[in-house]
Amino acid sequence: MAPTLLRTISCLLAIFLVLALPCSALDTPLSDTAVRQAYFLGQRHDESLARFLDHYTKHLAPPKTGPYISSVSFLTPYALLTQLSDRHAYGYSAQQAELNHRSLVETVKIVIEIQLTDTYSSVMRNPAARTTGTPMEYLLRPSDFWRDFRVQMFNGDDSLAPFLYSGHPAYFCGDSGCTLVGATIQLEFLAESFTSDSARVSIDPPEGDPVAAEFDLASLR
Repeated sequence: MAPTLLRTISCLLAIFLVLALPCSALDTPLSDTAVRQAYFLGQRHDESLARFLDHYTKHLAPPKTGPYISSVSFLTPYALLTQLSDRHAYGYSAQQAELNHRSLVETVKIVIEIQLTDTYSSVMRNPAARTTGTPMEYLLRPSDFWRDFRVQMFNGDDSLAPFLYSGHPAYFCGDSGCTLVGATIQLEFLAESFTSDSARVSIDPPEGDPVAAEFDLASLR
């Protein structure tokens, strides 16, 4: 076979492989330049970082009844690096940030904030009161109530499964003790899984209407 024909076939095969492989819609993997920029943004330790990260958060309207899912954040690898840099106040250089990042797998973190309301409060009806005859009609809501929320992540129309799903309760503490006021749910995904320009987080609470937060990945770094 002639060398020219071989080169032509090789080029066509390379183009086919590039087109066939899925491409992430996010800026991943991050370049060394992007890592340094995220490092310096986090090192400001001022309100500029909070304003920047607010672009990654959808603030939702309160419900008529049920728990209040107040916000959903879609934190890209770049956004997560700015947060990591912000947590290092002293003795953390740009060179160290680059070295640390090279050993990390780039991920996306979803953060969901939940607030209790008058209709879904820290006190709940005892589901066993009628069947067991117990005199306790009301109980304190369990601290892991967030486990009753069904969360789904969509890459375009495709559902994604997180490799990490966790949560923790939020309390308000005063002189008379601490009261459960809400919770935070966190999910983590591989950044390379997001191949669409859009992503949607769907949340179905145990009471009240389901909500969804849409993210335009082309507008997020």
